[in-house]
Amino acid sequence: MTIVYEKVMALTVPTVEVTYGPKDCMLYALGVGLGQDPMNEDELAFVYEKQLKVLPTMATVLGYGVSWAREAGIDQLRVVNGEQGFTLHKPLMPEATVVGHSRIIEVIDKGAGKGALILSERKVSDKASGELIATITQTAFCRGDGGFGGPPRQAPAPHPIPERAPDMFCDLPTRPEMALIYRLSGDYNPLHAEPAFAEAAGFERPILHGLGTFGVSGHAVLKTLCGYDPNRLAAFAGRFSAPVFPGETIRTEMWLDGAVVSFRARVLERDVIAINNGRAEIRP
Repeated sequence: MTIVYEKVMALTVPTVEVTYGPKDCMLYALGVGLGQDPMNEDELAFVYEKQLKVLPTMATVLGYGVSWAREAGIDQLRVVNGEQGFTLHKPLMPEATVVGHSRIIEVIDKGAGKGALILSERKVSDKASGELIATITQTAFCRGDGGFGGPPRQAPAPHPIPERAPDMFCDLPTRPEMALIYRLSGDYNPLHAEPAFAEAAGFERPILHGLGTFGVSGHAVLKTLCGYDPNRLAAFAGRFSAPVFPGETIRTEMWLDGAVVSFRARVLERDVIAINNGRAEIRP
């Protein structure tokens, strides 16, 4: 199949309703590495039901439904998450029934052999009150689908990283079994579990989910600049640039300019950037 621009833009993505509770929140937090030190009470607050807090980055797994890639004519085996972001309009609660409304914003043809970008948006609302909880944005990089002849479009410019040295950084380890835990929050791609599947995809072993790395960097910003107060992290976004292998250490480098935090995630063991052009917004 080939991408047909008009068809993709006209796709109606089914609404998704999801009910989650404290167990889901704790499992998500464990899946992005919290709770490794049983004496760290700041992290315990996210993995223990007593006065449970919810990680802001959990917004990325709420209200997400069946992939529309097949209907869009996309080569599903060659699709990767290029960019991810969210804005929280109100704090996540430890339990709720939420409704996710997704739509495709734009399709960008990068040219034959260069792939295509599909920009989408998901609005997550509380079913009971109708209040908007979060807006999640995503850019899918369709590596095998360029050259379909879509109208000329420019991809949005990435958030620039300051040229000065980072103002601060936070090193967080990932656990060897981290991808096996994270996948229980909803992404069951065998790339993150099966050695043979990972090898066929060109990796020496299963890799960590991009959104798992995203959650680790979110934890770093929450720890370093928000005092572990989830109400203070208002928005968070970044561009995926390299995979992380479970067991590696992620250094989140941060630049603070008022309420805006620029960040990137570096894998210390291999000195590669896993997330670049990151931007977060912090509430006072």
